[in-house]
Amino acid sequence: MSYPKKIQIHELGPREGMQIEKNPVTTEEKIRLIDMLSECNFPEIEVVSFVNPKWVPQMADAENIVAGLKAAPNTKYTGVYLNIQGMNRAIATKKLFVEGSLSITASETFSKKNTNRSIDETFEEAARRVEAFRIANIPATEVSVMAAFGCNYEGNVDPDHVIQLIARLMNLAEDNEYTIQHIQLCDTMGWANPQSIKYLVGKIQDRWSTPTINLHLHDTRGMGMANALAALEMGVDDFDSAVAGLGGCPYAGFKDAPGNIATEDLVHMCHELGIETGVNLERLVEVAVEAEKIVGHPLPGKVMRGGRLEAYRQAAQH
Repeated sequence: MSYPKKIQIHELGPREGMQIEKNPVTTEEKIRLIDMLSECNFPEIEVVSFVNPKWVPQMADAENIVAGLKAAPNTKYTGVYLNIQGMNRAIATKKLFVEGSLSITASETFSKKNTNRSIDETFEEAARRVEAFRIANIPATEVSVMAAFGCNYEGNVDPDHVIQLIARLMNLAEDNEYTIQHIQLCDTMGWANPQSIKYLVGKIQDRWSTPTINLHLHDTRGMGMANALAALEMGVDDFDSAVAGLGGCPYAGFKDAPGNIATEDLVHMCHELGIETGVNLERLVEVAVEAEKIVGHPLPGKVMRGGRLEAYRQAAQH
């Protein structure tokens, strides 16, 4: 079996982790978490989301967080936005890397709960977003499908439905002379299993040979790492994850569920398989332990409790 020689990891903990936290986390502590993660050599850290603080009060300090972080030279810092107003806020920071993403949700019910738009309304907004990209001179480089494997409200999602949604977004980009470089599949509520990962990834690889596939996996039902391994077996080399397993979806329909796959767990598994990540695992485990202190409650990451920190330190010296 052949795995990718190297993968790229996008660290989401500061954004997806903080936006769901019930315990208040100060702006200073959010910045401290980002600065510690900047020492781990990630190619990208997603730091904030530009959303209405009425719905996500944990992100009311987004601009202050961006202003306060210390940018590492080899890391790009990004933010999430759900509409054109949010995109303009991200651009106005003059510190974030802002890229064009066209996103859709595969579940009608979840789309309305999460974005207050139907699927058709989201496509209408995507057309307006493309025009906004043009005005801001931002290329559209990614299409993304949330709830791509299943939904707590509607159950399993038909893979052919996902393919059709991707095709519509790809056509929209092509009609506007944009070249899509990444197709993102989000297991937003943790419905995927290794078989469904391989099936949908395989269908996408068969239809589109050029774009990179990114997987945004959640560990809601304990399948996250198994799904990541299945994706690696399919040649996927681009993943989202969150330090210590921070995160989760505030509109998923249940409380206290584990969030994203833990970054240090993913890095550890890859290193054990001989797959390069470029991430400093020793420092990352230390950050995971500190992240738990910052949020004030246990987090679901496993390697951070594995008692092997000294082994990581010794390995780093050789």
